[in-house]
Amino acid sequence: MEPTKETLKDAVVNCLKNIYDPEIPVNIYDLGLIYNIDIDDEHNVKVLMTMTAPDCPEAEYMFMEVRQMIGYIQGVKSVEVELTFNPPWDFNNLSDEVKLELGLM
Repeated sequence: MEPTKETLKDAVVNCLKNIYDPEIPVNIYDLGLIYNIDIDDEHNVKVLMTMTAPDCPEAEYMFMEVRQMIGYIQGVKSVEVELTFNPPWDFNNLSDEVKLELGLM
């Protein structure tokens, strides 16, 4: 059975929650690095994301990992990952759960 866009988005979010920032022990979804996930009717996935800093030495690796891991999800036709620094990432992007865990709340 073909997955729906909603179940596919859930799978993408779960996938992103298993990719961790190498410098901060938090997954990139809860860290707030993912700005948008768009899935079209043909199940092409487009992710808009940022990095914690523009000069992040791990940016290329994380970019490739996001693209590769989402591509493994059954039903995904293609994956496009776009990097943006507008708006720049800051600690307000963290989920409340992560803020508590890191002692920022």
